[in-house]
Amino acid sequence: MTATTGPQASAAYAGIVDLGRYPLHDLDSAQGRALVRSCQEELRDRRICQLAGFLTPSAVADMVAQARGLAPQAWASDRVHTAYFEPPDDSMGAGHPRAMRQRSAKKAIAYDQIPADSPIRRLYESDDLTAFIAAVLGKPMLYRSADPLDALEIAIFDDGDELGWHFDRSEFSVTVMYQQSQAGGHFDYCPGLRSEQDENYPAVQKVLHGGKAGVTRLPSSPGTLAVFRGQHTLHCVTAVRGPQPRINSVLTYGENPGMKLNALTQQLFYGRTA
Repeated sequence: MTATTGPQASAAYAGIVDLGRYPLHDLDSAQGRALVRSCQEELRDRRICQLAGFLTPSAVADMVAQARGLAPQAWASDRVHTAYFEPPDDSMGAGHPRAMRQRSAKKAIAYDQIPADSPIRRLYESDDLTAFIAAVLGKPMLYRSADPLDALEIAIFDDGDELGWHFDRSEFSVTVMYQQSQAGGHFDYCPGLRSEQDENYPAVQKVLHGGKAGVTRLPSSPGTLAVFRGQHTLHCVTAVRGPQPRINSVLTYGENPGMKLNALTQQLFYGRTA
């Protein structure tokens, strides 16, 4: 998918993205090519690319206010899982990574609950952002999710909420931060801890048992867009503490058109099917 250029290209997300720093509307320009190249290098070296100040301060403020207004409609989930999002295998022994339980709890506002004129929805639905994410990942084409619930999510982490240590099931994820919590809510990760050839259970086990070697804590300011390779990178969000919630969005893309969650997973993540 090729990004379009000119005034009309940025109209859908005008005022939402700092186009002076991040020219989504003109990726073929020298500045646009340099941006993509820089992001690719950061993603290769750190497994994550962070673009601070990607959203304008006014867009961030709008999204925080919108999330607060939609919070009563959010689906609250609190579940136990392994780092692999699979049923625990107790035959491996209580201390084995595939037997150890992790807890994840948050509130999710689904795509169909986010107003059409919302800043994040206007941005997500633009072909320019899709083309940019594809370029950063080195993909010839990406598609936005067709799932009416999961394509775009606003996640709210209140006091006590967290994401336990896990590897993502998908190759990559895209997030936008709106608000950090008053305390806790840190994104911790261990880049490249496993590979297709080696699960590296001893190193994973050390982290799950509280080891800090190789663990990186990632700062993320409001307005930051991040592209993250989490399939081979163990990561978590530490428990939020205090009255101010952690608020961010997850933007879903894939290499095939028409992708959706199955009904069971929709029910698990959003408390309903669509």
